Amino acid sequence: MLRKSLCIIFNVVFTLCLYSVDKPYFHRVKAQKGDGVYSLLRKYELLDHPCNIQKFYELNQLKKEDRLFEGKLYYIPVYIYEYNGKSIRSTINKPDWDSALRIKSFNDDIKTKGLRQTSYLVSKILWVPFHELSCDNMLKTEKPIKESDFKKAIAKKEPEPVKISDKIKILHMPLFGDDYKNIPILDNSLNGKVYYIVSGHGGPDPGAVCTECEEDLCEDEYAYDVALRLARNLLQHGAIVHMIIKDKNDGIRDGEYLKCDKDELCLDARIPIRQKIRLQQRTHAINNLYKMYKKRGVKEQYAVMVHVDSRNKNKRQDVFFYYYKGSKRSKKMAQNLQDTFKAKYDKYQKNRGYKGYIKDRGLYMLANTLPSAVYIELANIKNKDDHKRILQKENRQALANWMLEGLTDIKS
Repeated sequence: MLRKSLCIIFNVVFTLCLYSVDKPYFHRVKAQKGDGVYSLLRKYELLDHPCNIQKFYELNQLKKEDRLFEGKLYYIPVYIYEYNGKSIRSTINKPDWDSALRIKSFNDDIKTKGLRQTSYLVSKILWVPFHELSCDNMLKTEKPIKESDFKKAIAKKEPEPVKISDKIKILHMPLFGDDYKNIPILDNSLNGKVYYIVSGHGGPDPGAVCTECEEDLCEDEYAYDVALRLARNLLQHGAIVHMIIKDKNDGIRDGEYLKCDKDELCLDARIPIRQKIRLQQRTHAINNLYKMYKKRGVKEQYAVMVHVDSRNKNKRQDVFFYYYKGSKRSKKMAQNLQDTFKAKYDKYQKNRGYKGYIKDRGLYMLANTLPSAVYIELANIKNKDDHKRILQKENRQALANWMLEGLTDIKS
């Protein structure tokens, strides 16, 4: 009994000593069900800088192919400092004012998300992201993007409405790749309608990644391929289509494993590292174009965001849709898409059933883009059954065909 009491006293004293030392230490968090390295770091707003990923593997002595275990504690690349009650700069002994503002914003955001219970001003515990002290200066040079920044970027117009005639039978667009660059025009039924197709993530952010697969699967590559196929479908019916995220080297690809890269652009601009600035960039790009077409008298403009979800690998997930609560047209878009997919499953997979849902979400791009918008999640990138939906070219094309029908009522 005495030995047990002494052990308890020792543990308490040791813990107090550990958490009261002047030297900062790395925070530890418990992995939740379905967490992977990328999803965990994204949750803590740490995925914007590659060195955080490298540090996570180093801190936890993990290899790239290792997976996280539910309930296990892992170090994350966030330093814990004892706040001195004066200022962030004096606490971390760094005079950079901009860095201090970012660290304050980080702590506020983490508290808002419920990932810490109290403010650093109350608890005297300051969280400092690893990249603020130990990485390069890329983040420090990035400033919020203004909508006016994109007035020059939209100077290069996408195709005007295609009018069917004996002379115009094929539209030539290199962006779609060698095998798909020649686009046969089927009809002019979507003439005058504008669609903004936005594939998720891209550039420095691959989005969800399956590292346990035979080869790494990156969300942005599969979302982009389906987005291109949808854009091509729309063009075949005379629509005006803007691919907001572009990769000039990829085009539509028919392989199962699409190589992960970081050379995507937003229109013709580099995609920023920080998530909020990335979302601002693509939102401003869309809104500038929207205003231009509105001045021309165009009444029907739509934005489509294409993503691939990441959940527990055992969770099979049908295609589902988000809409913006404040927009009836956004909800109608999501409803039409869901109805179309249900009808297709009833036709082609009668005994399987369809469980894709629609839900309102206050996501940044749904809330801030001017055209009516819908957000589409194609699959769970970690689930083997869902892999069939995104790995096989026929299924990626089917997704694009059904999306076309749900958006326009054009039968595929």
